[in-house]
Amino acid sequence: MVIKVFLASSSGSTAIKKKQQDVVGFLEALKVDYTQLDIACNEDNRMWMRQNVPEDRKPTNGIPLPPQIFNEESYCGDYDTFFDAKEDNSVYSFLGLPPPPGSKEAEKADKADIVENGTHAEETNTAHAEEEEGQEEEDLQSEEEEELRQLEEEEEAEVQEDEEEDLEETQEEEAE
Repeated sequence: MVIKVFLASSSGSTAIKKKQQDVVGFLEALKVDYTQLDIACNEDNRMWMRQNVPEDRKPTNGIPLPPQIFNEESYCGDYDTFFDAKEDNSVYSFLGLPPPPGSKEAEKADKADIVENGTHAEETNTAHAEEEEGQEEEDLQSEEEEELRQLEEEEEAEVQEDEEEDLEETQEEEAE
C-alpha cells in the first residue's frame, strides 16, 4: 500500500507550505512509504484529489486545500486530521497501516485487544518476554519520538511566526 500525499509545489501560502512540510517530514521520520503528487503542476492530480475527498470532509467553498492524504484510493484526511492523529499517537491507524511492533500505537492496540478479549496466562508471559526483548528498541523509539516532538514544536513556532509576519505585511499594505 502506498500513501499518496497531494501537495502544491508552488503555493503562495506559507501556512500551506508549512503544513505540507510537516506531513512529509513526519512520514519520512516514520519511514512510511509515500508518494508526493503535485496538484499545482498536474491538472489530473488536482482533479483526482478534488473528486476523491468525501463531500462531508470538504470545506464550505467545496475546494479542498493541500495537503490531502490517501492510502491508495482510500481517503485518510487533511492536515488537521493528520495532526490530531499525530497528537494521539495513532498515525498508522489514520493512514490505514499496521503499526510497527514496539511502537506506542502497537502497544495501545495490544492493550485494547487484551481488554476486549480478556487476558490469558500465555499471552501475559509472551507479552513480558517481548517487553524485555523490545526494551532497547523502545528506548531508541522514545528518543526518536522526542526528537520528532521537538521538531514539531519548532515547526509550529515557525508557522506562527510566518503567519504573524504575513498578517503584519497585510496590515502594512492596507495602511498604505
